Amino acid sequence: MAQHMWKVILGGIALVIGLLLLGGPGGESAKKPAEGVATVPPDAKPIETRKTIGKTTQNVLELSAALAQGGVRADEAAVTESSPLGVTAQAYRQSVATIGGLAVEQKLKLHEAERGGRPTTYQEFMDTIIAPGKPDGIQLPMLPYYQEYAFDPQTRGLIVVEFPEKKRQRERETTGASGL
Repeated sequence: MAQHMWKVILGGIALVIGLLLLGGPGGESAKKPAEGVATVPPDAKPIETRKTIGKTTQNVLELSAALAQGGVRADEAAVTESSPLGVTAQAYRQSVATIGGLAVEQKLKLHEAERGGRPTTYQEFMDTIIAPGKPDGIQLPMLPYYQEYAFDPQTRGLIVVEFPEKKRQRERETTGASGL
């Protein structure tokens, strides 16, 4: 029995990912119109989601710019998931961000050993660690539409920034009067 436990675990993970992709129980297709939900302002640009599974990015924001745009550090963001599927999806998103950060952390340690310290500026971080367009550049796993990577000049490392307003706007767009 213990020999086949990995198959059960793998099957469970596949089921969760399948439900996430199909918008299964608790997904957008199961939502009912909420009464009293604020509508999206007519001048607001619609939020575009993006595919994340199997996708990568080299987009890293400056932390100060991300915070000025309404972002908050993901480790300080409120967890609003309450359904079992939502909690599982949240854990998956956190795992993706952690895995992406591991490659960056390894390259930061190498940079520190070679040059006596970590990059001190956003531009140096982008040029030497992420290195877009270079063969040794890091490809980070894509995060959901309401999260982005950012360079933190205090820790001189990579963090995840969440944009709660993007998440709320998307919820308003998909749970309005149309009931979608």
